[in-house]
Amino acid sequence: MPPAVDFLRPLVISGPSGVGKSTLLKLLFADHPNKFGFSVSHTTRAPRTGEVDGKDYYFVSKDKFKELIAQGAFIEHAQFSDNFYGTSYMTVHEIEKSGRRCLLDIEAQGVRQIKGTSLNPVYLFVSPPSLTALRTRLKGRATEDEAAVAKRLAAALREIEYAKEGAHDFVIVNDDLPRAYEKFQRVALGEPIESDPLPPLDD
Repeated sequence: MPPAVDFLRPLVISGPSGVGKSTLLKLLFADHPNKFGFSVSHTTRAPRTGEVDGKDYYFVSKDKFKELIAQGAFIEHAQFSDNFYGTSYMTVHEIEKSGRRCLLDIEAQGVRQIKGTSLNPVYLFVSPPSLTALRTRLKGRATEDEAAVAKRLAAALREIEYAKEGAHDFVIVNDDLPRAYEKFQRVALGEPIESDPLPPLDD
């Protein structure tokens, strides 16, 4: 069994779109409302209906975002389509100062960048049981066309390939929500778990 980890070390959660990270996080915050803080990212995209500045994202202009990059404000940042996204040191430090554990939802590109910083987080990868299962989940959302689903599956394949390199401290396969959440909660609380095996890449 792996050793327990320092509870206040930030927890970087990554995994393909559609794997259920948001569901796991909602359950965790409902069960432990005062133990954790979610790192709010900066973005240059426009707010969607119902999104609140400072809660869902910090919405900034591209010029402001580039200014923050030049100031070294971001732990990691990336560009997707025409928009920029980034995690700032400020948001992480504010959560740490409050005595809560900072949780970050970061894509593989950002994980690679964080590895070169002094953040020293715990890395958790949430995996689908198979690419076939992930394809079914993404199609079940009915929010994207076939081309968009294919793009997300290609990105998922790259994320799983990166995870297979041993980039993460823990791996949880979300094949059964109660089981996955039990393991997710334990990692978030700083308790050790046995990692799940990653799925094959050729299904």
